[in-house]
Amino acid sequence: MKKIQIPVFFYALAAMLFWGLSFIWSSLLLKFYQPVTIIFIRLIISSAVLFSFIYFIGKHEKVERKDYKLFFLSALFNPFLYFLGENYGLKFSSPTIAAVIIATIPVFSPLIGYLSFREKLSPVNFIGIAISFGGIILMLVTRDLSLAADIKGIMFLFGAVFAALLYTVMLRRLTMKYSALLLVANQNLIGIFLFLPFFILFEAKSAIAVPLTGEIVISMLLLAILASSLSFVFFAHSVKILGISKSNIFSNLIPVFTAIFSYLLLSEAFNIQKITGIVLVIGGVILSERSKKRI
Repeated sequence: MKKIQIPVFFYALAAMLFWGLSFIWSSLLLKFYQPVTIIFIRLIISSAVLFSFIYFIGKHEKVERKDYKLFFLSALFNPFLYFLGENYGLKFSSPTIAAVIIATIPVFSPLIGYLSFREKLSPVNFIGIAISFGGIILMLVTRDLSLAADIKGIMFLFGAVFAALLYTVMLRRLTMKYSALLLVANQNLIGIFLFLPFFILFEAKSAIAVPLTGEIVISMLLLAILASSLSFVFFAHSVKILGISKSNIFSNLIPVFTAIFSYLLLSEAFNIQKITGIVLVIGGVILSERSKKRI
């Protein structure tokens, strides 16, 4: 029987879809919990799911002692610093705005990819990225050119972008030796211990006082299993094959998915300006991907 080959872009698209939806699920949970609590709980669930799956399929890998530092650094940037920036940014902005800023990752990733691994992109690649970035800016400002979010939220979110860029450098090095499944499982486990002191000191008491509801349980499970587990496994797999710059270009689609589902699930405004921005984002991604095939 011929083995079915799944195109690598499927993994990147699926990761971006789940990450786009994660802004919706996180926004729902922020009505009940503080940011660290949400991250801490989703990492516990995600780690349990991933390590259980590793045990079930018998895919055990030994981490070399010299790579411990690299594993810690990757977990420090993501999930620790990235999720802090993302969740506090989301607290002071809307899901779509948060996703729009996170989508600026591809704008800076070519420089990171070049400096770290000498990855090459053509001029057409940069034109595609510029078009996507134009769409992002269009979605970020209002008609009177004022910012559509609190400046505190924007600063936190750009901090998350910076952490994500440094994370991809660590990730690229680790994917050369270890499976995506092992990487994400260990990074989430390390993340639990990084967040533990903050949870105990600042948020444990208030978190315990929140009564569980179906909305909380479902949103947390979706965040943990899809956004914190499958998405990172899929993304790590795409980085291994496509590289940093090419994989991160798909991040432009995150605000597209977030805007669509914010409209459908949260009744967030969805006007002509936002639609135009989405079209530009998609157009830039398509242009970038087509040009890379000729390199």
